[in-house]
Amino acid sequence: MGRGDLTDAEWERLRPFLPVSNGRCGRWRDHRQVIDGILHRVRTGVHWRDLPERFGPWKTVYERHRLWSADGTWERLLQQVQAAADATGEIDWDVSVDSTVVRAHQHAAGAHRSAAGTPLKGGRGGGTPAREAIAEPGRPPGGGGAGGEGLGRSRGGFTSKLHLSADGGCRPLSLIVTPGQRADCTPFKVVLEKIRVPRPGPGRPRKKPDSLAADKAYSNGPIRKYLRKRGIRHTIPEKADSQVARLHKGSRERRPPGFDEERYKKRNTIERAINRLKQHRAVATRYDKRRYVFLGTVTVAAVTIWLRS
Repeated sequence: MGRGDLTDAEWERLRPFLPVSNGRCGRWRDHRQVIDGILHRVRTGVHWRDLPERFGPWKTVYERHRLWSADGTWERLLQQVQAAADATGEIDWDVSVDSTVVRAHQHAAGAHRSAAGTPLKGGRGGGTPAREAIAEPGRPPGGGGAGGEGLGRSRGGFTSKLHLSADGGCRPLSLIVTPGQRADCTPFKVVLEKIRVPRPGPGRPRKKPDSLAADKAYSNGPIRKYLRKRGIRHTIPEKADSQVARLHKGSRERRPPGFDEERYKKRNTIERAINRLKQHRAVATRYDKRRYVFLGTVTVAAVTIWLRS
């Protein structure tokens, strides 16, 4: 077993939830060997073509990762390891939300297909549509450019932004990818609604945290109203301009929002969760051209954190 490979215990936790057939040509190549190759690439950021031979053909490893990123297999695996932790009471449901900017490598640019299947500027075109559909199953459509692939320009340069929620144990609960210039508060509802931890038996998955903490970037009326509507206790500091505006309103509007200083101290868990994700070099720097593949890469890192926490 190489450094970073799945242990026998970790493999046994994942094995029951892995696909049995690829739906096209029989059984998969050995899942454990391929997953170890994916973990190696996520941890080191190495080129797919430069994967060590012990993981098998690099193309097989890449295509497995791409397909599982597209069809939601990685996300289902993350939910299952979360469900196992929740069944034993290991999830701290005092959740925190934040985002982090990820610098995109120049290799992340240049996804050559738009949503309509037409070649983008500088891309390749002219292939047979039927053959391409067979060769690339389960490929979600792009957005017709860098923005549609979660790439943008921020003060950090060519970047993506990773929005996430984490439990009190510094482990990611939900993840989404946007262009780097996107405001933190814009996808807040999507991040929170992606929290979905299945129950061990019958019943709906758990989606509601006990409490939530976030920084001033999430301090606005619509977010507070949304949290109150869902009955989620929240601790979000008020912006200075919001305090001034509130004082100019009538007496009924002057009451400040509640703020629990002790609860807010636990917000460091989201910063530590981001730090643990960025220990994986393919997360700290984005090399994937497609948004869904990069999200799959981050999800693999999250699965690893849950397995090894």
